[in-house]
Amino acid sequence: MSVILVTGGVRSGKSRFAEELAERTSESVIYVATGEAWDEEMSLRIARHKARRPASWGCLEAGGRLAESLEASANYEVVLVDCLSTWVSNRLMSVPEEQWRSEAISRDVLREAKEWLAAVAKRGESQTVIAVTSEVGLGGVAMNRLGRWFADVLGDVNQLAARQAETVYAVMAGIPWRIKG
Repeated sequence: MSVILVTGGVRSGKSRFAEELAERTSESVIYVATGEAWDEEMSLRIARHKARRPASWGCLEAGGRLAESLEASANYEVVLVDCLSTWVSNRLMSVPEEQWRSEAISRDVLREAKEWLAAVAKRGESQTVIAVTSEVGLGGVAMNRLGRWFADVLGDVNQLAARQAETVYAVMAGIPWRIKG
């Protein structure tokens, strides 16, 4: 199985690039959406993403349940996960404020990411997984506890995914740069 990680800042063009990469790779694509419409602005973002995708692609709205995406994607040649950063955000946003920065919850999210990556590795050569994520390592330190926790956990998830990926792209201002593979 080929694993490709596409990272970049918010609105960098990483999702569009990953979609184009998926479309060039195969006609058999399932889009694993981790975004949830918590408010009107997020609903509009989700609608824009849906409008860009070919109607022939499968879609699984995974929310915070990343591991379940593997079973649903078994019959597709390409699995496009958009995105790991939203998945981490969903997981952390469900935690009560008094538990923010909990080491146990951080370990649990990382365990889930490791289990998903291990399961991805076992899928065989017939499938390509393209995972999109946001790069949090280029900005400043967040001004609140939740933001700092998110950056710490996502940074660890991104490093795990990048180590396993055969190819990693960084997208800046709509321009993809291959940085691994």
